[in-house]
Amino acid sequence: MSSSKGPDPILLTLFANRFMSVAEAMGRSLQQTSISTNIKERLDFSCALFAPDGDLVANAPFIPIHLGAMSFAVKYQMKLHGSSLKEGDVLMANSPVAGGSHLPDITIITPVFAPNSKEIIFFTASRGHHADIGGILPGSMPPTSVNIFQEGAEIESFKIVDGGIFDEKGLIEYMVEKPSQYPGSSGCRNIRDVQSDLKAQIAANHKGIQLIHAIVEDYGLETVQEYMYHIRNNAETSVRNLLKDVAKRAGSNILSAVDYLDDGSPISLRVEINETEGSATLDFAGTGSEVRGNLNAPISVVHSAVIYCMRAMLDMDIPLNAGCLVPLDIKIPKKSLLSPSRTAAVCGGNVLTSQRIVDVVLKAFHACAASQGCTNNLTFGTGGKDKDGKAEAGWGYYETIAGGSGAGPGWHGTDGVHTHITNTRIGDVEILERRYPVLLHRFGIRTGSGGTGKWHGGDGVQREIEFLEPMQVSILSERRTRQPYGMEGGNSGMMGKNTWIKKLREGDGDLDNNNETGTRDINIGGKATVFMGKGDRLLIETPGAGAWGVAEEGGRKKDFVHVRAWEPRGSIADRAAAQAAFTCCIV
Repeated sequence: MSSSKGPDPILLTLFANRFMSVAEAMGRSLQQTSISTNIKERLDFSCALFAPDGDLVANAPFIPIHLGAMSFAVKYQMKLHGSSLKEGDVLMANSPVAGGSHLPDITIITPVFAPNSKEIIFFTASRGHHADIGGILPGSMPPTSVNIFQEGAEIESFKIVDGGIFDEKGLIEYMVEKPSQYPGSSGCRNIRDVQSDLKAQIAANHKGIQLIHAIVEDYGLETVQEYMYHIRNNAETSVRNLLKDVAKRAGSNILSAVDYLDDGSPISLRVEINETEGSATLDFAGTGSEVRGNLNAPISVVHSAVIYCMRAMLDMDIPLNAGCLVPLDIKIPKKSLLSPSRTAAVCGGNVLTSQRIVDVVLKAFHACAASQGCTNNLTFGTGGKDKDGKAEAGWGYYETIAGGSGAGPGWHGTDGVHTHITNTRIGDVEILERRYPVLLHRFGIRTGSGGTGKWHGGDGVQREIEFLEPMQVSILSERRTRQPYGMEGGNSGMMGKNTWIKKLREGDGDLDNNNETGTRDINIGGKATVFMGKGDRLLIETPGAGAWGVAEEGGRKKDFVHVRAWEPRGSIADRAAAQAAFTCCIV
């Protein structure tokens, strides 16, 4: 599709920004028309534009773990439906075998047809995290799941809109009826909110289609598609130059790193760079086997983490797209936790194991110290099947909690930020307390939790919530037994900790004169679900991050000002995804 004379640099920049603006506009539409706290307030969603072959063309700076995986989802649906797609069709999927990351992340895919033609010229897609899609626990992120059937509704392919007709009956069957067939599992506990948000995703995709047609009208289809491929080729060239430079600076074309999950499972990586071609093989041989729990990561998640790291290490303002992966050959051992079996539990692999993959890749490339390595997934809610198997209406809430970002050669880490593959907000306290029966007692920086060194690791946070009604509360977290590593002599960050502050009541046996606080502090570990009573509290202390370099004598930790390299998601700012990984400092 490329012109033999090469792209015009001005038009290349123009089209890159036009394509990114399509994804941004989709994101604004989704935020404005959704109703759930998770999508409207926390901004746990992504929108992107894809080529006719399913490759990622452009995106706004949404959730990195979504964006790399969504291409797998688009390509899967293309193979499944082929040329049978028609104007007015919209597809829905969330299964890991269909390019999904974990089940709460539901992808809506819409083909874009050329005017007055049956030719597909683009795809628009949006992926949103829905707070409850069924499963064994409210929030659909059960820390105790051992198979995918316990994690909620799994959808390989569903035509949610067929020729312009919304299939509400089919949606209820997939989201409510099918998940409840499995022992101990319930269907979606609040289908009305989920249905409304899915319609918002459909509308966002349609907004993208309108803007693509406007671009085609301005420049013509041939020019638009030509520059779509030029943008991808530009990203490929940039990554090839990066790999050549890395090998030159390292003095070797072989890089390696290993890190471990809290259960001891290794994630191992060996990178072999071809300095002549600027290509590389990333081999994850030596990674641990599939685990019984939910830390298994689908291969789409592995690719997401890798493409994010490549884009993050590029010091250029270009869209994250499929070209970043062209020079890379990613090898994933079968039967490992990075290539699990069809029915393996995966809800933690998307949010936790992905963070460790990023740490390992950046460690191999000697880019920066470890960030918090966790997303600290908190869920709570009510409803589902009771002890007699009867379904009760209910609700679920989900949030991820910030920690420290890793330091590097020339910058301190940042305190209290969402790092790497997650880029969501925390729920505003006013909204949280108004919509849910909870009180937020404490939310602030966990001072001193970042590693010390020449360049200090960012501090984690403390978040303490009191529950005003009895409800099921679950935490799914990592870095509770292993510290985020420092590099070049820098110290490691502190591990996280989850504490149940249990209110003592008459008959508990521990309510005596020696207990002045009237509570018990119970460390519930990194992965736990607890039925908390009225007045019980949960204190989550998130990990700090690793430092870079040996501390200079007499150095002071806080003699600097943090500057975020990526603006908050609230503005859906136009920033390169690369900057999400790194922060700088002004002395």
